[in-house]
Amino acid sequence: MAKYIGKRLLQAVVILFGVSIIVFALVNFMPGDPYSGMYSPDIPPEQIEAKLQELGAYDPLPLQYIKWLGRTLRGDLGYSIWYKAPVITIIMGRLGNTALLACAAILVSTLLGITVGIYSARHKKGIVDNVSSVLAFAALSIPSFFFGMILIKIFGVDLKVLPISGMVTVSNKSITGMAYVVDVLRHLILPTVVLGLMNSATMLRYTRSSMLDIQDMDYIRTARAKGMPERIVIYKHALKNALSQIITVLSLQIPGLLSGSLLTETVFLWPGVGRLNFEAVNHRDYPLIMGIVLVLASFTLIANLIADVCYAAIDPRVLQNDK
Repeated sequence: MAKYIGKRLLQAVVILFGVSIIVFALVNFMPGDPYSGMYSPDIPPEQIEAKLQELGAYDPLPLQYIKWLGRTLRGDLGYSIWYKAPVITIIMGRLGNTALLACAAILVSTLLGITVGIYSARHKKGIVDNVSSVLAFAALSIPSFFFGMILIKIFGVDLKVLPISGMVTVSNKSITGMAYVVDVLRHLILPTVVLGLMNSATMLRYTRSSMLDIQDMDYIRTARAKGMPERIVIYKHALKNALSQIITVLSLQIPGLLSGSLLTETVFLWPGVGRLNFEAVNHRDYPLIMGIVLVLASFTLIANLIADVCYAAIDPRVLQNDK
């Protein structure tokens, strides 16, 4: 197992190195002066040129990349042009908010998707199966921002039972303790429902498909023929062999929720990394863009590494085939 994990770690480092080269090249090939927002137009051009020379703006791209990579390896992702603060500080200030939203959405999508997917597979062509299939296709077809605005209209404007924007109530900034936790949870409900339901559709379809394939296998029919309880047949034998598909979906959902929640965070004004990325692009904040992409790429590779380890844990044949 240690050798297997070591190989996956090495692959992750190589991929992250390649991502860093691509991101650095794409950002630096974009037209315009990324430093234009850092200085006042009243400053003489000579001073601006001297400062750009000091920053290394005119160095060859390979040299700029080496300098940037060296700073990155030391934990220095640069200085935000727009926010006038270290990039790592800004990202860490938003990452926790996105992680909270992502964990809540993954919990909803996993529980709902697996539960309904197993039930649909056990009762194929039943009412639950037909209704859940239609709703799953609808969830995959409806844009998240449109679904979010519908929920805002119903629960925030018409019924006025849930807050529609932000992470805390602006007028209650002084609240602490349990009251603060409850306020955050109330603000978390609507964006969690949007992301959770949208992602549960994919989880449901994969779980249902895997369970249908496994239910027709000989060892499942044999277990039933021996009189084994249906609960044990489904959850101990069938579900265990369907876990590989579920792990694959989860490994794709985790980075997707961290990086792809831009629209949801923007609609609900949730102060997370997705919305921060949108703001960085709007303000042409190149150091912040590169920092966000690298952080999200790292989380993607970590999620894939965890998925590989889980594959090996549930199926020893993975380790044998990797030799």
